[in-house]
Amino acid sequence: MRIGFDAKRAFANKTGLGNYSRFILNALNTFEKKHDYLAFTPKNNQNLFPDFPKNAIRFPENFLDKKLSAYWRYASITSQLKSEKIDVFHGLSNELPQGLGRANIKSVVTIHDLIFERLPQHYKPIDRLIYRHKFKSACQHSDTVIAVSEQTKRDLIELYQIENDKIKVIYQDCSPVFKQQIDISERQKILDHYQINTPYILSVGTLEERKNQHRLVEAFAGLKSHDFKLILVGKTTPYIQKIRNSIQKYKLENQVLILENVPTAHLPALYQSAEIAAYISIYEGFGIPILEALHSGTPVLSAKGSCLEEAGGPGGLYADPFKTEDISSQLQKLVTDVSLRKSLVDAGQVHIQQFAGSNIARQLVNLYQQIS
Repeated sequence: MRIGFDAKRAFANKTGLGNYSRFILNALNTFEKKHDYLAFTPKNNQNLFPDFPKNAIRFPENFLDKKLSAYWRYASITSQLKSEKIDVFHGLSNELPQGLGRANIKSVVTIHDLIFERLPQHYKPIDRLIYRHKFKSACQHSDTVIAVSEQTKRDLIELYQIENDKIKVIYQDCSPVFKQQIDISERQKILDHYQINTPYILSVGTLEERKNQHRLVEAFAGLKSHDFKLILVGKTTPYIQKIRNSIQKYKLENQVLILENVPTAHLPALYQSAEIAAYISIYEGFGIPILEALHSGTPVLSAKGSCLEEAGGPGGLYADPFKTEDISSQLQKLVTDVSLRKSLVDAGQVHIQQFAGSNIARQLVNLYQQIS
């Protein structure tokens, strides 16, 4: 089979959809080599995916498509797919081009989440309209929809009335860098760089309202008899002021550390040196930071109510993200009970095997073969 991919994000996005796209393409090329995988992208000028075979990358072919790359991805790419004899086209990031059915090209779209529908207050009205049009159209016109979690599948059925049988849940994994054990001396250098010298709870994620870090700070303030620090790592938004207000309210200036612009290369060491990883986001489509923590051998405190219990499974404890007392209670268990932390780590190591690249690649190829 010849499988084509909307791979713009693989070559242009450093996180999120880019990580997913790179994971999928790398898994297929590594574990299911008998098929041809062609990545279609407007550009490849950021060196984000140097391992992908150059001879399998396809760009817009004519002058107009190069200048109007958004239209190329939306419509005119279809004729190029046909000339390349693509059997199945996979939209890796919530959208598909027009005309695939008329061109006799089977299609799959991955839907990551419908957060903009569940939490509309966090999105501009025009953005919600655009997302809704793209997502709904892709789901309706595709032969199969991949949801990255059971939660996303439930949302697609409830909010967009997509047939249950049309949706296949196929998980993903995090970057391979989180599976490599970092030498203790190297970890210490990175801890020294950030002046971290006590046990700590690590929370990685954009500092934004949905990620709920201010409640994590409030829950941390309620802990008793401990010498832990709380370290928040992520890109900042105006929401950071709300976090800082909580820090000041509880006089935690010496116990809560906010780190911006942390290189990805430093994250594995920070995870592996942490005693606990906390990710209490109000709503997610999957929850990659949880997998990053589990691969690092770090127990997790996460949130109930979306997909995060799927991601963490028995590798973590879970709290109501709207109830500070619940978050604090679960966090207290982890802080005080070393044996509990170890048991969660052991259970998490078993749980994450289902997310392995070989397993995901096999499920994808089986799906492509079923519809082609």
